[in-house]
Amino acid sequence: MFVLVAVVGSMTSPFFFTARNLENIAVAASVVAVLGVAQFIVVVTRGIDLSVGSVAALSTVIAAVMLRQGQGVLVTVVVALLACSLAGLINGLLVVYARIAPFVATLAMLSIARGVAFLVQVGTLIVISNTTFLNLFGGRTGSVPNGVIIAVIVTVVAAFVMKFTPLGRRLYALGGNPEAARLSGLPVKRDQVMAYVTSGLLAGLAGLMLAGRLSQGSSLVGQGYELDSIAATVVGGTSLFGGTGDPISTVLGALIIGMIGNIMNLAGIQSEPQLVIRGLVILIAVFLTSGGGIQRIRDGVTKLRARGSGAPSGDETLAAPALPAAENTPTSRRPDLQEGNTPHPPARRPDSTEGTH
Repeated sequence: MFVLVAVVGSMTSPFFFTARNLENIAVAASVVAVLGVAQFIVVVTRGIDLSVGSVAALSTVIAAVMLRQGQGVLVTVVVALLACSLAGLINGLLVVYARIAPFVATLAMLSIARGVAFLVQVGTLIVISNTTFLNLFGGRTGSVPNGVIIAVIVTVVAAFVMKFTPLGRRLYALGGNPEAARLSGLPVKRDQVMAYVTSGLLAGLAGLMLAGRLSQGSSLVGQGYELDSIAATVVGGTSLFGGTGDPISTVLGALIIGMIGNIMNLAGIQSEPQLVIRGLVILIAVFLTSGGGIQRIRDGVTKLRARGSGAPSGDETLAAPALPAAENTPTSRRPDLQEGNTPHPPARRPDSTEGTH
């Protein structure tokens, strides 16, 4: 799919494969990649986090307000990440202990985080002029944008944790079969809460990346990023039923989403049709990953081939040949009395034979 989208992009515009455009795709996809990893960690446990975009917006506002007040960059970053982790903790507690569906709990947090960002912002957007902060999250290291470097580091760490640590294996077990994981003695509730806390933390980091790139904090940024993060996750092959997928594939899904958006911009497509196209991409991806679409397509191709060759398909059973109707006679219902068949007398018991006492 990645190669196919790239080929379509090269056919759409001669500017697609220019260095400047590829850098724009990488920078734009870096934020979606971090949010996609955050979404993946929750989805792999059979959950979902609709609040990542609003939490990222809250992170930009907190950072902008603290920097305007003269706080240091380190303190600002720590406070913003802690606040976003707290939002993730509340999500986890609502899902695990209050037993509220993840969709409902995180949808409520989407509204709460956006509202708190409005209250903290107090009016118009806040411009960030701290050069250290801007260079850290929006600058470059050599010729590579720092946002891309942060996304790569997050991806590598997440892939290592999911593949080589007990926590990663427990998250896969939790998503694969929660009841079996609980009966095995795994800390299911703690791990599930930790997944939402990590999602909030990474959403806060994505917000800092947005603030550094846009040089401002605003409660309006991040709208629609929850949709992009879910799209990156499912396009990367993660099942919404949990237990499968990996962060690297999620980041590849984020790159695909970024390339699709870039192609639509180069083609001059307005923002409204772009939303329709992104929604269709999510539907197709969910059908292929969580809806068993690939297996259904294979079964359909197998049936078509079987019908074309005249051979029975896998789900067709061979009908047994019909037997001729037997005549309605007493002997026809007794196979042992039909012609050529003589009923055998019952065997005599040994103790009843002659000369035996």
